[in-house]
Amino acid sequence: MIAKEFRGPIMHSMYMHFRPNLDRRTILKAGGAGMLGLTLPRLLAAQERSAAGGANRPAKAKSIVFLYQFGGPSHVDTFDMKPEAPDGVRSHFPQISTSLPGLSICDLLPETAKVMDKVTLVRTVYHNMKNHNSAAYYALTGHAPPLDDIRLRDSVELFPAYGSVVDRLAPLTNGLPTFVAYPYVIRDGAVTPGQHASFLGKRHDPLLITEDPNSRNFKLPELSLPANLSVERLQQRREIQKLINRQTDEQERIAAAEGLDAYYERTLTMLSSPTVRNAFDLSAEPDDVRRRYGRTTYGQGCLLARRLVEAGVKFVNVYFSSSIGGQSKSDGGWDTHGFNNTFMYPILKSWHLPQTDHTLPVFLNDLDERGLLDSTLVVWMGEFGRTPKLNSQTSRDHWPQCYTVLLAGGGVKRGYIHGRSDKQGAFPDRDGVPLEDLAATMFSLLGVDPQTELFDRLNRPLPVAAGRPVSAVMA
Repeated sequence: MIAKEFRGPIMHSMYMHFRPNLDRRTILKAGGAGMLGLTLPRLLAAQERSAAGGANRPAKAKSIVFLYQFGGPSHVDTFDMKPEAPDGVRSHFPQISTSLPGLSICDLLPETAKVMDKVTLVRTVYHNMKNHNSAAYYALTGHAPPLDDIRLRDSVELFPAYGSVVDRLAPLTNGLPTFVAYPYVIRDGAVTPGQHASFLGKRHDPLLITEDPNSRNFKLPELSLPANLSVERLQQRREIQKLINRQTDEQERIAAAEGLDAYYERTLTMLSSPTVRNAFDLSAEPDDVRRRYGRTTYGQGCLLARRLVEAGVKFVNVYFSSSIGGQSKSDGGWDTHGFNNTFMYPILKSWHLPQTDHTLPVFLNDLDERGLLDSTLVVWMGEFGRTPKLNSQTSRDHWPQCYTVLLAGGGVKRGYIHGRSDKQGAFPDRDGVPLEDLAATMFSLLGVDPQTELFDRLNRPLPVAAGRPVSAVMA
């Protein structure tokens, strides 16, 4: 099924971003007093950069798999432990050594410890958003929200998801979706912003799948035709729709219809593509492979991500959970405050850490064994870390000032630790990485110039990423 908020199999907004050819109205506006301070030459030059700048850098990664850990994992209880910190800060979990000499991590991640020689740990990512929806939007787009507010709502005024930007600037042209997201529409109360194309227009929304990949009957109803409707008949209906679209003069209606046209084109291509159907066919995987990944929604979601990048999909969002969670030992995200007599350490021990340890190393090893890891950038991160100081419930609260992001493959170094946090894991001590720089690094590795400009609904030029690539993490 598809979430009702997005009204269709491909999530959408009702507005389009700037077009490849400037229309007469835009030229007149820009040539007059100047629209928002833009002169016509600057507007034309910026558009040319956007049109040509999508993939003008040597790409080290062909695909990105964004494993989003909604709720915010505790960095000081996983990958940046502080055994010398005082009581009240130091983790209750012991450490174990890893395959990377000198690195120790939580002892509840024994399988993950074996693959630390394959990854880069960025220990000094930071920003200043303390609410989930604000921080999550920041993490999912690389752009700061207008305010840090739990009530931040999804809007076409906000910046598009990473994958939507990639679909705009460097789309696939072989019938495969450029951007796929699953298995939830995530939310903290309201739908979390940053999951779709926003002002770029619905043609650049992800292929959103809300079916459980662990379900026995997992399939893509979004790509299934009714029994009495052939591809040919659907094509005929589409031609009729085109005719209707040409007969309307209302600007908003035209924008929506053009987006619908793009959706029809894309869906028709997918419906007739064996490559697409095969990529989503988890039943083709041997039983032992499916068991290795774990017969869970997240485990099978990671297996599906491997199949998608193997087929050539460029950007895959895999959401660990649909909500921030934090009170269950068998479900939900990483928001482990200790609410309602639930406590962080038992929950991490029973749910989050075993789930991570069962899936992440299997995924990385599988990619590596198939020769896919060097061309696939894996990003494991949440919207922030947790407070170094334990609260009165022996749990940790939100902490965006310094936390750890795990990167692997796709042009980053193997067995590398970037940056150092202070003695309690509270602030960067060396080589801090603002979230904008992490976003710029991702785009750069995929061959997209972070300085490429996109235009919002007011035709303001906005860079794909406002930061600079962190060259030190690149192989």
